[in-house]
Amino acid sequence: MVTFPFERLRRFPDIEGAGLVASDAADRLILDESAAARAGIRAGDTVVISDAYGALALGAAWDAGAGDGAERIRVHQDALTGERALAENAARLDLEGRVVSLAELDASLLRGARLVLLRLPRSLDTLRDIAGLIAAHADRDVVVYAGGRIKHMSVAMNDVLAEAFDRVDVTHARQKSRVLVARTPRVGWEPVPAAGRDEGVELRAFGGTFGGARLDHGTRLLLAHLPADLAGGAADDPLVDLACGNGSVGAWLALRHPAAEIWSSDQSASAVASARATADANGVGDRMRVVRDDLLTLRPDASASFVALNPPFHSGAAVTDQIAPRMFADIARVLRPGGELWCVWNSPLRYRPALERIIGPTRQVARDARFTVTVSTRR
Repeated sequence: MVTFPFERLRRFPDIEGAGLVASDAADRLILDESAAARAGIRAGDTVVISDAYGALALGAAWDAGAGDGAERIRVHQDALTGERALAENAARLDLEGRVVSLAELDASLLRGARLVLLRLPRSLDTLRDIAGLIAAHADRDVVVYAGGRIKHMSVAMNDVLAEAFDRVDVTHARQKSRVLVARTPRVGWEPVPAAGRDEGVELRAFGGTFGGARLDHGTRLLLAHLPADLAGGAADDPLVDLACGNGSVGAWLALRHPAAEIWSSDQSASAVASARATADANGVGDRMRVVRDDLLTLRPDASASFVALNPPFHSGAAVTDQIAPRMFADIARVLRPGGELWCVWNSPLRYRPALERIIGPTRQVARDARFTVTVSTRR
């Protein structure tokens, strides 16, 4: 059984607090079920996908110096905060040399892999992208241990894995967690973004992107109320779309302001790939820069006059109101005095006092049964 010190893992730089954990029973079960397969695994043969904060990758690497763990583990985490937490935790446990983070979910991640540890995503489209890549590029003898909390799993996940693998077994449940074991890849494929069109914008989205290839209700309400004239748009003062998702807001701004430069940012690797595909589909890729970043750390202080934001309220499976204030604080740093944050948020979250305190004077622009649109002026 795994003796890895899970209690030493931290979520930093992601939000921390009551009920927000760096590992759980599903991580432990995946490691326990894969223990025999990991014994004697060659360096470079193990891949870890969708590890939240490093429990799977570092658990697999634990005791590697004594010959009991894997080395040169390739890791892909969609969230940049998860990738940075993995680095912090690896340093804390003196395992930095055992893991290698790869930002792209592509062939280079899976090529030649003989063992894949996967934390099951909640999206079937994401799982289909991952399963296809494994089957297309991993070793023919690859074994996949894909686990999660039972409340977030469905029989459809077995079916998705069965599209790419001849054999899918199900382990016994433990502590409300379960693992699917897939063997013998038979059909592989490359991820292709879904396509859609809305409000005159071509939309593209890979499996892990919030909202898919469509406008979500909150974004639609925000776009309907943005003014025709916006401050900013120059190369040194771009229109900023934070938490850009599929790139719909950035592409919409670029199409309606043909001379403007756009800066779109998201910490999700899937969202960044989707937003870039959306920009290219609309012919605005030369003016719409899409970056993977935690908040706006790549932007200098006082470097933007306009920011649009539809803040997320999920951290993994947990619902929390702690994400948005952290975003507001970095927006306040990046906005020039007099600059504006146009924000749409779920009305029950009542963000207006935080916006007033952190950004500046805030007024309501629109509200419906679910969402509120506000504009806050940097004091």
